[in-house]
Amino acid sequence: MHQLPTRGTSHGVRPAYDDTGASYGGAGAAPRYDGASPPAGDRLLTCIPRQRTAATASASSVPARPPAAARWRRAARLLPTPTGTPFTFGYALVLLATSLYAEYGDPGTVAALLHASSTDVAHLSRTPLLVLVASALWVAGGLLSPYAVGFVFVLTALERRIGAWRAAAVFLVGHVVATLATEVPVALSVLAGHLPETSLHRLDYGISFGLMASVGALAGLLTPVVRAIVLAWVSVMLLQDLIAFEDPLTNWGHPLALVIGIGCRPLLRRRATT
Repeated sequence: MHQLPTRGTSHGVRPAYDDTGASYGGAGAAPRYDGASPPAGDRLLTCIPRQRTAATASASSVPARPPAAARWRRAARLLPTPTGTPFTFGYALVLLATSLYAEYGDPGTVAALLHASSTDVAHLSRTPLLVLVASALWVAGGLLSPYAVGFVFVLTALERRIGAWRAAAVFLVGHVVATLATEVPVALSVLAGHLPETSLHRLDYGISFGLMASVGALAGLLTPVVRAIVLAWVSVMLLQDLIAFEDPLTNWGHPLALVIGIGCRPLLRRRATT
């Protein structure tokens, strides 16, 4: 019988290799190395995994695009939800109902309700708490007005940062303080004889004062660049209203409400970061 050439190792006898790297162990025998450098063919095979690893590493350095579900969840955070923003969500439902009724309800009944909800001097002197609440249940201009759209996005962003109770407090303070600051001068002017008595029954309702206060509070929680852009854009809009001089009292109340919201920044920012 022909004996295969062997090489001695510390673990026994192993088949030798020829110049091509194939073993003499016969068909199906797995190549085994004796501790020296592997043959040329095997050296070529060992380089392939390293090349794949480098390619994989370079591909992993490219930031992966977020999945569609993650993008949808991020976009959904811009809108109010029952659990995430209960104040904004519930308030938006009320405004939706009153706006639809104002659009499709009986015109005579709608007009009577709006006059009964007006925060004019006559109503404030008789039922101040009732009209201050009732006037904030209507949107001047309907669902497609800038106030309605701004309410949804601004109040949602503010409530997600400071919570439902504080967002409601900012809105309420801006609504009440700006309303009183615009109506009390009317009462004094009527008493002084500078305005007619019909000014005591001026129709005044809506969410604009509370919304402007919320914009000011939200701006204080944003980064400096975004804050400057938001305040500049809102200031230009309010300045245009003042120049138009269509409703001076309401137009002056909007900048006042914005300043009220900005004044809440120290307390809200400290609370938002804790």
